[in-house]
Amino acid sequence: MAWERKLSRTVRVRNVQVRGQLARLLSAISEAGSTVGEIHLLTETSQHVMRDIVIYAESEEQLAATLAAIETLEGTKVIGVRDEVLELHVKGKIAIRSRYPIDSLATLRKVYTPGVAEVCLKIAKDPSLARQYTSISHMVAIVTDGTAVLGLGDIGPLAGMPVMEGKAMLMETLVGLSGIPILLNTKDTEEIIAAVAAISPTFAAIQLEDISAPRCFEIEERLQKMLDIPVLHDDQHGTAVVVTAALMSASRLTGVYLSSAKIGQIGLGAAGQAIAQMLMSLTGNPVWGADLNPDALKRLAANGGKASNLTEIMANCDIVVATTGARGLIKPGMVRKDQVILALSNPNPEIEPEVALQNGALFAADGKSVNNVLGFPGIFRGAVDANASRISDEMLLAAAQIISEMTPPGDLVPNPLDKAVHRAVARAVAQKAIEQGIARAEYVPYTED
Repeated sequence: MAWERKLSRTVRVRNVQVRGQLARLLSAISEAGSTVGEIHLLTETSQHVMRDIVIYAESEEQLAATLAAIETLEGTKVIGVRDEVLELHVKGKIAIRSRYPIDSLATLRKVYTPGVAEVCLKIAKDPSLARQYTSISHMVAIVTDGTAVLGLGDIGPLAGMPVMEGKAMLMETLVGLSGIPILLNTKDTEEIIAAVAAISPTFAAIQLEDISAPRCFEIEERLQKMLDIPVLHDDQHGTAVVVTAALMSASRLTGVYLSSAKIGQIGLGAAGQAIAQMLMSLTGNPVWGADLNPDALKRLAANGGKASNLTEIMANCDIVVATTGARGLIKPGMVRKDQVILALSNPNPEIEPEVALQNGALFAADGKSVNNVLGFPGIFRGAVDANASRISDEMLLAAAQIISEMTPPGDLVPNPLDKAVHRAVARAVAQKAIEQGIARAEYVPYTED
């Protein structure tokens, strides 16, 4: 949910060495509607100063207006404009590397022929040895058909590849798993299920990503039944874990307890359904749900929720979570006194947190505070390390609980780049798998090499 669409450009600017010139430059950028990020001093002489300035704009038009404003400033010249995001993506963000250097014939004979044949025969006799003697034990497939990429919608699998690479980078950086993007050039449910099942022997787990609802529900459910490795649709359950953790933290901050509160979920797509389901599992109480799609309401009701609507939820619920993608859906007059509101759509929430607070909300936050990356790396690491056959609801709740417990006082969630949090999530998930009897290996906590 924590995705914000803004243009970012690094602008190289040369200013005359005059007192106040930088202040005038920054004022010109602000007056054009853009904001400033990092500023790096490159060179300075008695006559000129050269800087790289990161500028954020809402649109190409605003960016062009900002550059024009800079150019019209006396004593200032734009030397160049770079898109560092595109530069970072050139040739992709990930690669497969050998763990050992092949620097001699002796090494070649060990890693390939003839030595590798002995390893192949051992695995042929005992397939369980593949986890010990191959990379399967740390390989996770990140599978997409590109039908629900970020907030961009159905842009196709190729256009979704940069997101898949990003997921793989986060897995490797935060918990040491090797995420492998798999792009499927089909939207057919049967073909997707067949393709994932066919490639599954390569992997220790399957992460489904950016597959649109309602197809994602059937695809996940059927693959979970077919395969004996964990299968998880991150847009559903990764989001649900982090949102639930955030609500646990909000409960401590406000005294509005999940167990006794009426909870409303506005928007019942992939994320909304999973959030509602997790909160019902946690509290044992029905979640009120609103969606324009009648089938989504039926799915919620079939899972124990209460079909409702926006007006009813805002009037009756103590806690409201919104994942609709509809900017300004929640009007200021709808806010109840002392309500807790998480309006999670990005880049524009259903109601701005400050507006909700001004109109009586006890607590309010938007999607910038709730980042999926807090969930999926540790969840998969724990499930893979325990060699779990699946990821249960209890394992997901254990992840949410530990994320909440590790949240610093006064915050909603921990720093998503804190590796200690991800290791703790992995440990909690693995231990829950062992408790439930679905782990098939003695758990050895992941540690960095």
